[in-house]
Amino acid sequence: MSETTASLQRKIRSAGDLQSVVRSMKALAASNIGQYEKAVRALGDYYHSVELGLSICFRKGAATTQMKKGEGRTDGPVGAVVFGSDQGLVGRFNDVVADYAVKTLAAFPGEPRVWAVGERVYARLADAGLTLTGLLAAPNSVKAITPLVGQILIESEARVSQDAVTELYIFHNRPTSGAGYDPEGQRLLPLDEKWRRQLAELPWPTASLPEIMGGGATNLQAFIHEYLFVSLFRACAESLASENASRLAAMQRADKNIDELLQDLKGAFHRLRQSGIDEELFEVVSGFEALSTEKQ
Repeated sequence: MSETTASLQRKIRSAGDLQSVVRSMKALAASNIGQYEKAVRALGDYYHSVELGLSICFRKGAATTQMKKGEGRTDGPVGAVVFGSDQGLVGRFNDVVADYAVKTLAAFPGEPRVWAVGERVYARLADAGLTLTGLLAAPNSVKAITPLVGQILIESEARVSQDAVTELYIFHNRPTSGAGYDPEGQRLLPLDEKWRRQLAELPWPTASLPEIMGGGATNLQAFIHEYLFVSLFRACAESLASENASRLAAMQRADKNIDELLQDLKGAFHRLRQSGIDEELFEVVSGFEALSTEKQ
């Protein structure tokens, strides 16, 4: 009997230790969600400023070699960057974005060139039959996003300049209300005439339009570079916020399950302990009655 109660005590202690770890991960995930959502909100105003700068450049008639006349899809090879996670305990986070990317890329002719951000989504894309061009480590803080975005820009621009990639797409999960998220895709390159017209028609916040200092093409190239940078940065930050939201939801479910397990274990322990006490009392009473009978 003592071995059984000791075994239950060990299980209760192990479950309690696991619950402490789960609650620490919950707190960490909640904290990470805050910093990534704050980064996304901070990008909003800057992104709008970049759009206004592009709008002025296009109104003044500036052009760039990165623009193309058509608005449809090209027949050349397509490149894609899929943002996932390096760590587990995120539910179906990587499956959702990988399935969405695979389904979207299946509509393009030829074999796409895919970069995966995160080992987990890399494995998921490889299982789906995609030939992956590269694996990039998922950042673990806001500060680590900038070097990753710079690396993606360098590799993608090199591929585009060599005509190894004619279109570039990004796929990531975007947070929704609560702890939910939805997969999202965006085409970054090439920049087409439809995109140019939409930016040129943006309303200017004041009555007077600003003047472009220096060369119009030079300014336009700088704004386009910032546009690409902000788009990738926002996609990565939204993906990280979604990842931590998914992890938080998973840890909340785990915490609830551990609570139920602890209640069952403690109930079994108390019943077993009470049963042992009852047996000991019964033996004492039986012994007392036996002695009393002998004396009589």
